[in-house]
Amino acid sequence: MTTAHHLCLIDGMRSREFPSVRTVSGSGVSGPGFHTVHLYGEEVLWSGDEGDHMERRAQCQAEHDALITLLTLRWGEPQVISLWSAQERMLAGEEVAEPWADSVAGCEYLPLWRVDDRWIAVSLHLERDGPGCDLSVLVTAVDPP
Repeated sequence: MTTAHHLCLIDGMRSREFPSVRTVSGSGVSGPGFHTVHLYGEEVLWSGDEGDHMERRAQCQAEHDALITLLTLRWGEPQVISLWSAQERMLAGEEVAEPWADSVAGCEYLPLWRVDDRWIAVSLHLERDGPGCDLSVLVTAVDPP
């Protein structure tokens, strides 16, 4: 998938209505107040050559950086929020509502833009103890935690 394709997906997510119930389709999930889509990552971790994993991780990071650059050109500098306090609250047993729970559990910080009445967040999860990576985008009307 190219960065141009990622931008088209984001534009489509921004213009679609939110469903009244949680639905899963392809590489995305939608629900009341949100759409999220998986853009890049490893389907099966730790299989194959470790060099291949590291190459895919570097590609995932490059895809993330390119997407952030293009979205910044489009909408200006993102707000970057630390998810540390939300992670601490989750560890203490507090429930973080959809659509933010996955981002809080997997990322240290989150760049996001407020465009019209929706938040656009780009999530990059890099495994601390391995080569795994995941890049996804969230479009939501729900305020961040």
